Amino acid sequence: MSSFLKPVVRSAEAAQATVELGTGPWATAWRKLRVKPAAWSAVAVIVLITAAAVCAPLYLSLLSPDTAVFNSNINGTTVINGEEVDLLQSGVDGSFGVTPIGPTWDLTNYFLGADAQGRDVMARILFGGANSLLIGGVAAFLCCLVGGGLGVIAGFFGGITDSILSRLFDVLWAFPVYLLAISLSIILVQNGFSWGPINLESDSLMIPTLIIALIYVPYVARPIRAQTVAIKNRTFVKASTSLGSSRMRTLVRDVIPNVLPSLLVYIPIMIALCMLIEAALSFLGVGVQEPEASWGTIINDGLAMMYTRPMVALVPGLLIAATAAAFNILGDALRDSLEAN
Repeated sequence: MSSFLKPVVRSAEAAQATVELGTGPWATAWRKLRVKPAAWSAVAVIVLITAAAVCAPLYLSLLSPDTAVFNSNINGTTVINGEEVDLLQSGVDGSFGVTPIGPTWDLTNYFLGADAQGRDVMARILFGGANSLLIGGVAAFLCCLVGGGLGVIAGFFGGITDSILSRLFDVLWAFPVYLLAISLSIILVQNGFSWGPINLESDSLMIPTLIIALIYVPYVARPIRAQTVAIKNRTFVKASTSLGSSRMRTLVRDVIPNVLPSLLVYIPIMIALCMLIEAALSFLGVGVQEPEASWGTIINDGLAMMYTRPMVALVPGLLIAATAAAFNILGDALRDSLEAN
């Protein structure tokens, strides 16, 4: 009898150990993700850049009260090596007109120099990074929330609901992304947005955020709809329905949990895409408006000074590339970890 019970006891112990380790899809995905060095490198880059942007007000407190960040200061001066110098200097390096001072490498005094308006480039990059990350993150969240929700509704309920929503997705999909974004931005930046209790001024950060979220909705909704249709036709969903489960119960307990991993994968990828299109809109002057800044507006500010003060345009450009690459790498790592779980 004892020899018969021993295997059973060992099996129970093994089962208990397995439960403690966790064998659910999320636990399995976490075990896959945590051994990916590329994913953690991407997280480190994102955290570092985000922390620097969040600390922008702290950096501002280190600067002189006379340092311009948001307002023009073309007649301003600063002290470098004990000597008072103009922020905009004439005939520098044989160039015509005026040229802003270059990097001082002093964190308390124009670390990366000044722009054509005499404003501190380093401070503007930090505040601009905060705006770029905020717009990209909020736009991506809204896009995934609305696009994912509409995709699930269209795929699960089908019929006339699916037909109407799918046609709306097709209409938005038919427009080139940048052309639609620029067209909407030009209209709203000139006139603002007012609808019922909602009143947004032309310089509100919510205007580019909502525009970017809107234009990317079909890019999330269409694949989520297709995945929902596939899940709805799976055996376990049909079995749940045949056992008397209501449609809402089936939707909440069987369909949405299986769609959620895909939405999580979309979030970092959509943040990268939203940040890139925000930078493009701001570079063209129809995104973030003065006196606010973003990495796109700073690149536009430095475009005319590429040969004399390249730091103004190069640093925000490199930051955009690094942040977008990090979010894409993180999205790929999440996809690899969550698939087949």
